[in-house]
Amino acid sequence: MNKLTANELKTKGVSILDEILKDDHEATITVRGNNKYVVMDMERYDELRIQDLKAAYNDTMEDIKNGNYIEESVADHIKRLNDEV
Repeated sequence: MNKLTANELKTKGVSILDEILKDDHEATITVRGNNKYVVMDMERYDELRIQDLKAAYNDTMEDIKNGNYIEESVADHIKRLNDEV
C-alpha cells in the first residue's frame, strides 16, 4: 500500500491521489508519521461494500438455516430491544 503524507496531499492536491492509486488499490495518508487515513477510488470502495453485503447476506441465510432467529411482533421486538438496554 502506497503512503503519502498529509503535507504532500496539502501541497499537491487530490491530483496526487490519481497518481498513487493507478499502481495500487489503496493509499495510506500519514499525519505526523502515523498512519491516519486510507483512501481508495470509488470502484474499489464499491467492490468492498459488495463483499461486505454478500458476507452479511450469507451470515443471515446461515442463521435462518440453523434456526437462529426470533419471530415476533413489532411491539414485542421493540420491547425486547428496550429491555436489553
